[in-house]
Amino acid sequence: MTSAAVTEADIQLIQRIIPHRYPFLLIDKVRDIVPNQSAVGIKNVTMNEPHFQGHFPGTPIMPGVTIIEAMAQTAAVMTGISMDMVDKELLVYFMAIDKCKFRRKVVPGDVLELYITVKRGGSKVWKFEGVAKVEGEMAAEAEFTAMMDLPQE
Repeated sequence: MTSAAVTEADIQLIQRIIPHRYPFLLIDKVRDIVPNQSAVGIKNVTMNEPHFQGHFPGTPIMPGVTIIEAMAQTAAVMTGISMDMVDKELLVYFMAIDKCKFRRKVVPGDVLELYITVKRGGSKVWKFEGVAKVEGEMAAEAEFTAMMDLPQE
């Protein structure tokens, strides 16, 4: 499987690229993958998620930090495909989050679309621009920088 041939990642492929698992795997699918350029993550927001027990009882709202984390997981999947890191135990660490703004609530029943664009990449340190939308309406935006912890050969 070459990275140029992969344009979509289902949950099984996502789990072969990033180590996140329940309750911290925050994306269900990644589509429109253009290696080294962009991708769109999909998060189906459901009431069954553990953070809704306390954020907020009676008024469940997806925490903003988990929206940004879902953006980062989308970026990590795109990066893993770009760098041919399927089944290679890729770890990715936040280095910075900048220009972060939240524009609307994300609630159970929403489908969160996470649009990721590479601003700088190709090595260990990548910079991304992310926009989260629900039904075409912006929910959040941020720029973030991440470091790829590449496994030792």
